[in-house]
Amino acid sequence: MKDYKLLTPGPLTTTATVKQEMLFDHCTWDDDYKKITLKIRDQLLELAHVRAEQYTVVLMQGSGTFGVESVITSVIGENEKLLIVANGAYGKRMKDICEHARINHEIIEFAENENPSAVAVAEKLDEEKEITHVAIVHSETTSGILNDIESVAKVVKERNKVFIVDAMSSFGGVDIEVGKLGIDFIISSANKCIQGVPGFSFVIANKNLLLASRGKARSLSLDLYDQWETMDKDGKWRFTSPTHVVLAFSKALDEMLEEGGIAARSKRYYDNNRLLIEKMAEMGMKSYVDLAYQGPIITTFYYPEGKEFAFSEMYDYIKARGYAIYPGKLTTAQTFRIGNIGEIYEADILNLCSIIKDFLAEVA
Repeated sequence: MKDYKLLTPGPLTTTATVKQEMLFDHCTWDDDYKKITLKIRDQLLELAHVRAEQYTVVLMQGSGTFGVESVITSVIGENEKLLIVANGAYGKRMKDICEHARINHEIIEFAENENPSAVAVAEKLDEEKEITHVAIVHSETTSGILNDIESVAKVVKERNKVFIVDAMSSFGGVDIEVGKLGIDFIISSANKCIQGVPGFSFVIANKNLLLASRGKARSLSLDLYDQWETMDKDGKWRFTSPTHVVLAFSKALDEMLEEGGIAARSKRYYDNNRLLIEKMAEMGMKSYVDLAYQGPIITTFYYPEGKEFAFSEMYDYIKARGYAIYPGKLTTAQTFRIGNIGEIYEADILNLCSIIKDFLAEVA
C-alpha cells in the first residue's frame, strides 16, 4: 500500500520513532511496564497544570468515546441530572450515551458554527435546579470550532455544578488550565494531539469527585472508579491493556516535551491552520467557521462555487499524491474537512494546497 500522510483529527501521522516503540512486546504484569503507566499519568497531570493532591489520571482501554462514556456512566448518580451543551455530532453523542444508559439528562443545542452561549447555559441552570452536572465538547471536530469553555466553566462553577469537558481533539494541542477553570473531568485520547496511536483514552479527574463516584457505574469494564483504584496502586491496568499503544504514547509524550510542550505544538498547529485557510481562500474556498472561533485542529471548507465534483474524486486524487483528508459532517451544506495535527508542517500544507489547485484545474 502506498504511504500517505493523514490530514485528519486523529488517528494522525506519527513519527517513525513512535512507531518503533511498538516493535517491543511487553508483559502487562511486568514492573517496568507498570512504571511506564505511572510515568504517563504523572506527565498528563503536568500538562493539565494540576497537582496530584487534587487530581488524578485514569487510563481507559478503547477509543475516545469509551472514555466519555466511562465518565458519564460512572459519575452521574441515579438521582442526578446532566446538562449537555452541544453544537455538533460529538455533543449529540453524549446524548446517545445517556439514552443507552438511561441517565437523566437534557441537551441545549447551538448551531454547528456558533459558540455555545454561557448566558444561555446559566439561564438553563437557574431554571432547572435539579441539574447537577454539565458536559461540553471543547474542540468540536464536526465543524472545527473551538468552544469557549472558559466562559461556560465560570457559570457552571458559580452554581457549584460538576463540569465535564470532552477535550478529545484539543488536549495537548491547546493549553487548558484544568484546575484554574474548575474542570472536574476532562477526557482525551492517545491518538490525538499528543500524537500517539489509537488504543486508549484518558481521564484527568477531580480526585474527591472520583472517590465519591464509587458504586455509581453502570458498566463493569467502563467503571472509572474501579479502573482508578487498581491502577493507582502500582500502575497495573484492571483488564488487558493495549501494551504497544502505551509504549508508543509514552514516547509521544517525551517527544512532545522535546518539541517545547503544549506551547510549541499549539503554535505549529495554529500556523498550519492559518496558512491552510489563507491558501484555500486564494482558491475560492471559504472556511465554515468564523476565524474568531476556528480551532487549530481541523477546518471545514465549503465546496468552491462553480465546481462540480464528488468528495470521493477529490479524496482519491489527493490520496494518490500523498495525503488523506476528511469528508464533511454537516447536514446543512456541502463541505469537506482538512486536519492540521500530527507530524504535519508548513511544507505539507503548501504541498496539499498545490495538489488541490491542480485538482480544481482538472474539474469542470
